[in-house]
Amino acid sequence: MAEGTAGGKNSGEAKNLPSYPGPSKMRDCYCTVNLDQEEVFRTKIVEKSLCPFYGEDFYCEIPRSFRHLSFYIFDRDVFRRDSIIGERGGFTRATEPLSEEGRSPHSGPLKSRPPAQTCWWEARGTVNKKGQRSQGKVAIQKEDLQKYHNRDTWFQLQHVDADSEVQGKVHLELRLSEVITDTGVVCHKLATRIVECQGLPIVNGQCDPYATVTLAGPFRSEAKKTKVKRKTNNPQFDEVFYFEVTRPCSYSKKSHFDFEEEDVDKLEIRVDLWNASNLKFGDEFLGELRIPLKVLRQSSSYEAWYFLQPRDNGSKSLKPDDLGSLRLNVVYTEDHVFSSDYYRPLRDLLLKSADVEPVSASAAHILGEVCREKQEAAVPLVRLFLHYGRVVPFISAIAGAEVTRTQDPNTIFRGNSLASKCIDETMKLAGMHYLHVTLKPAIEEICQSHKPCEIDPVKLKDGENLENNMENLRQYVDRVFHAITESGVSCPTVMCDIFFSLREAAAKRFQDDPDVRYTAVSSFIFLRFFAPAILSPNLFQLTPHHTDPQTSRTLTLISKTVQTLGSLSKSKSASFKESYMATFYEFFNEQKYADAVKNFLDLISSSGRRDPKSVEQPILLKEGFMIKRAQGRKRFGMKNFKKRWFRLTNHEFTYHKSKGDQPLYSISIENILAVEKLEEESFKMKNMFQVIQPERALYIQANNCVEAKDWIDILTKVSQCNQKRLTVYHPSAYLGGHWLCCRASSDSAPGCSPCTSGLPANIQLDIDGDRETERIYSLFNSYMSKLEKMQEACGSKSVYDGPEQEEYSTFVIDDPQETYKTLKQVIAGVGALEQEHAQYKRDKFKKTRYGSQEHPIGDKSFQNYIRQQSETSTHSI
Repeated sequence: MAEGTAGGKNSGEAKNLPSYPGPSKMRDCYCTVNLDQEEVFRTKIVEKSLCPFYGEDFYCEIPRSFRHLSFYIFDRDVFRRDSIIGERGGFTRATEPLSEEGRSPHSGPLKSRPPAQTCWWEARGTVNKKGQRSQGKVAIQKEDLQKYHNRDTWFQLQHVDADSEVQGKVHLELRLSEVITDTGVVCHKLATRIVECQGLPIVNGQCDPYATVTLAGPFRSEAKKTKVKRKTNNPQFDEVFYFEVTRPCSYSKKSHFDFEEEDVDKLEIRVDLWNASNLKFGDEFLGELRIPLKVLRQSSSYEAWYFLQPRDNGSKSLKPDDLGSLRLNVVYTEDHVFSSDYYRPLRDLLLKSADVEPVSASAAHILGEVCREKQEAAVPLVRLFLHYGRVVPFISAIAGAEVTRTQDPNTIFRGNSLASKCIDETMKLAGMHYLHVTLKPAIEEICQSHKPCEIDPVKLKDGENLENNMENLRQYVDRVFHAITESGVSCPTVMCDIFFSLREAAAKRFQDDPDVRYTAVSSFIFLRFFAPAILSPNLFQLTPHHTDPQTSRTLTLISKTVQTLGSLSKSKSASFKESYMATFYEFFNEQKYADAVKNFLDLISSSGRRDPKSVEQPILLKEGFMIKRAQGRKRFGMKNFKKRWFRLTNHEFTYHKSKGDQPLYSISIENILAVEKLEEESFKMKNMFQVIQPERALYIQANNCVEAKDWIDILTKVSQCNQKRLTVYHPSAYLGGHWLCCRASSDSAPGCSPCTSGLPANIQLDIDGDRETERIYSLFNSYMSKLEKMQEACGSKSVYDGPEQEEYSTFVIDDPQETYKTLKQVIAGVGALEQEHAQYKRDKFKKTRYGSQEHPIGDKSFQNYIRQQSETSTHSI
C-alpha cells in the first residue's frame, strides 16, 4: 500500500487589521503557509490597506510528515523589513527569503496533482491596549484538519513567541541502576541517554542544536548539557548523563529499587532543546519534554521517542478579541492506496460511465450528484478518465445531456455543472503548455514595458494622459488578442475533440441559432481558460511572481476586453457596467475582430482537421532562484555555493547569474542521467538534490521541501525517456576523495543505491489511476448518506408517478431503475474497500507501539485510534 498527502490553499481577504503606529496607519501585509516552521507559500503584498484582499490559490503535494499547518500574517514596514503581526518578547525567528521577487518559489508549473488541501482565508484583528502588535498566526494540528474539512471556519489568531514555535522529536533512554560508593554504601543512579533528534526547525537560516537535561523535583534541580551539533536539524547526540536518585542513607535492603513513592511522583527528567545563536538575544528555544520518573516503576529501563512540546512561560494570554481572527476553508486528504486489483470493480464501473444510457444513471454522474461541490467530483474523475483515454467520450456524454436540458441558448454552460467543471479541469491539465506558448511572451512584454493604461478618468494619476493610456491599452489588447486567435494550430487534440462535441451538441439542440456553435466553445476557451490566466498570470505560472498594482490593473482591463471580444455578443458595449470600458471598446467594433474569433473557434472545434505542427521553439517548464554548488570543472579553486536563476525547458536545463542573463551553464535534456535527492549530511544543508550528468553531478539546494519535490519531479519527467538513464546512483556527495555513502574512492564508481522508480514521460499528464480511484472511493464513502437517500428517491420515482417529492428534487434521475442498479453496485464496491481500509489500519497499529519512531509519545492520531478501539471493545462486551 502506498500513502500520500497533498494540499493547497486559496486566500481570501483580511479585515480590520491593527493599524500601523505611524501617520498613515496603513499596513503592507502578506500571508504565508507553513508546514510546521517551513514556509511553502507566500501571497502577494497588499499595500496600504487594513483590509487586504489576496484571492490566490495554492495546491501542493506534501512531501514529508508534519504536525501543524500554520498561517502567518506579516507586515512590511517603511524600511521594507518583514515582521509578524503579533510577535512577542523580542522573538526574532525570521522567515527565509523565497526569491528576489519576494514570492513563493513556485515559479514553474505545479505538479499535476489534484488539490487535496485547499484553504481560503479571511482575517481581522485589532491592537491590544498595551500597544503590542497583535496576532500573527493560526496553527492547525494535522489530526484536527478533518474537523474543518471543506467548510469555512473562523479561527482565533494567536501570538507568535519562541515558547510556542516547536517541532521535531527526541529519542531518549532512561536506566536506573545500583551503584556502590567508595565507602561500600549502595545508592541508585539514573542514566539518561539523549540518542538523537529529528526534524528540528531551521532558525534564521541555521540550526546548531544542543540539549539540556535536568533532573527536577520540589527541592532539587540538577542540569547538564550536551555538545552543540553544528549545521544539522537531525543531530546525533548519543550522550549519557548520570544523576543520583536516592541518597545512600535512604537505601533499603529490598529485592528491587523500591525507593520512596512520594519522591518518585515528584521527580522528573526535563529535556530542553536549544539552538546555539550568536545573536545578542541569546539561544532560541526549540522545544521541551518532561518525563516523570514513575515510568521506571515497572522496569529499571525505559526507551521511547517523544514529540517536542511548547513550554508554558507563565504569561497571561490576551483576550481572543485582542488578536482578531482568521477565516479558513481547508480541504486535506491523506491517501492510502492499495494495489490496482483492489480497485478493479469500482474502476470498471466508473470507466463505462460514458456508455451508460442515460448517462445520469452512470457511476461518474452519480458522484457529481452526491458531492456538495461539483469540483470535488470533477478533479479525480477527469484525471482517471484522462489516464485511461476515456475523457472525451465521458465529457461528450455529460455535456450532451446538459445541452438537452438547457432551454435558452444564451445560458448554455453558464452554470457550475459537472460537465463545466470537468471541461475546466481538462483544460488545466492538458492545456497548460498551450497556455504558456500562447500568452507568456505577451504577458512578459506587458510586465517589462510597464506602460500606464488606466482609462478610468477618476483613477488617472498626475501627469497621465487619457488618450495616451487608451492607445497603450489598445496595443496591449491587440497583442494578446492576436496571440490567442493565431494559436489554434497549437491547441491540444483532446481539447479540440471536446470542443467539437460541444459545438455539435449545441448546434443540434438550437438549430435556429447560428451563433450557438461558437458561444458553446467560447464560453470555455475565452471565459474559463484565457481570461483568468490574463487576469492572474502568477496562478498559471505565466509570471514567476505577483504583478505590481499598476500591471495588475492593466491585465484586468485586458482580460475584460478579450473576454468580451471572445463572447461574440451582439451588444458588446452594453455588456460593460463601466462607461469608460464601453467607450474604450469602440476601438474594437470592427468585423475583422469577430471574423478572427470565429475562424479561431472553427479551427479548435474541428476534430481531426489537421496534423498538429511541431513546435520548434523550446517550451519553458519551470524557472526560479536556487542555490548551486560549484561543479569542480576547474581543477583548482573553491567549490562554493552561489545563488543562480535556474531555467528548465523541454530542450535544456540552464542556470544564469540573474533572470534574463545569458546562461552560465547548460545541460542538454538527453544528458540528464538521473535526478535524485541528496542526503542532508553531505553538506549539512536541507532540501538538496542532484542532477546527474555523464561526468559529474550538479548539486542544488531548493528553497523548501515542496519546491525541491517539484523540481525533482519535473526534471525526472522531462528526462524519463533518455536511453542512458541510470539504475543506481550515489545518495551522498563525493568529498575528500571518496563517496560519503559507500566510501568508494573512485569518483566514477557505480552507484550504491537504486534510483527511484521512474515517472511517466508525459509532462502534462502524470496521473496515478489507482490513487484517483482511491479518492473517488473516499468521496463516495463520505457521502454514503446521500447515496442511500438517492436510492430512496429511485424507489419513490419507480412506484409514484406524480409530482417530484421536494426532498428528492436535488437529484437528476432520468431512469430510476438503471440508476438504482448502479447505486447498488457503487455501494457494494465502496463497502468492500472500506473493509480493506479497516483491516489495514488494524494491522498497521498492531505492528507499531506508542513511543516508537513512527508514533512518538504525543502522536494524537495514534492516541485517538487506541481510544476508538477501546470504546469499540467496551461496546461489543
